[in-house]
Amino acid sequence: MAFIDYYTVLGLDKTATEAEVKKAYRKLARKLHPDLNPTDKNAQAKFQSINEANEVLSDPVKRKKYDRFGKDWEHGEAFEQQRKEQASRSNSHEFSNDGSSDFSSFFESMFGSNERRGNMPRGGQDLHATMQLNLKDIMESRKETITINDKKIRVTIPAGIANDQVLKLKGHGVKGMNGGPDGDLIISFEVKAEPGFVRKGNDVYCEQTIGLYKAVLGGEVTIDTLSGKVKMKVRAGTQNGERIRLKGKGIPVYKKEKELGDLYVTFQVTIPQNLPPEQSQLFEQLSQMN
Repeated sequence: MAFIDYYTVLGLDKTATEAEVKKAYRKLARKLHPDLNPTDKNAQAKFQSINEANEVLSDPVKRKKYDRFGKDWEHGEAFEQQRKEQASRSNSHEFSNDGSSDFSSFFESMFGSNERRGNMPRGGQDLHATMQLNLKDIMESRKETITINDKKIRVTIPAGIANDQVLKLKGHGVKGMNGGPDGDLIISFEVKAEPGFVRKGNDVYCEQTIGLYKAVLGGEVTIDTLSGKVKMKVRAGTQNGERIRLKGKGIPVYKKEKELGDLYVTFQVTIPQNLPPEQSQLFEQLSQMN
């Protein structure tokens, strides 16, 4: 089997950081997904290659073995153990300092030729996908249907899922070979911010503008929340920047849909401008009374 350079597959140097690996993979996954390239007969193979490269290079332990042993990195530890045992029994066999020169011959002796290895059970590769949601999308559990390799998969997204959280669907990846287990489908979620709202855990923060008269005299105001509009009372004498809490109006706790965080509302009091003379006189009278 020809050696596939995972760094080349993702367009990276060997010095690439974990964040750079993740960024490169996501970019290529969006570009090369088979569903987006129906006329490309090699789309599936390309997509599988970047998934395989990401699976290895995004895992520090696997990446270290790959950097040392190359295409047969999965059996590197067995090679090291065998090398130590042979070295302790005899000095007749020479090993290089880095172990790389004898690894291929060792692999052949331990696991057979490429032809025989082709009949061994081999697990399928994991597939990786990214799903984008808005804050309002995670207020309730929902079901989505995604298509992977022309196969429709029903996914349940629990309410309250976090940005960058991952769901693993076992057995929905690439099919295993020769009786090996199927790979998994790993979905990463990108929860985008909602204009006017800031999420902190399960709590949500927003601002509400009120007029001067409402702030002074009190009253009622209708505000937007992630789950719809609600009415709330404004106490007389509300100060600019004052914050109140609406209990249970935040984001559901993950997999505990009936438990919700809180909504914190900060009031911004607007000061009237260009008052007509009669209103200015009223403010003058109030000022003199104080």
